[in-house]
Amino acid sequence: MYGFIWRVLPGNTWIKALISIVLVLAVVYVLFQYVFPWAEPLLPFNDVTVDNQ
Repeated sequence: MYGFIWRVLPGNTWIKALISIVLVLAVVYVLFQYVFPWAEPLLPFNDVTVDNQ
């Protein structure tokens, strides 16, 4: 899959590397801004079973 993406990207090696970095940063941004906040209420991180004593 990554080889396919690398072949499809335009430009020489440096341009492809720059575009790849921008794509990775865009995916991370979308995950942190939209996907993780949406999924956070569905995850059981606040279900604590240990009592404070």
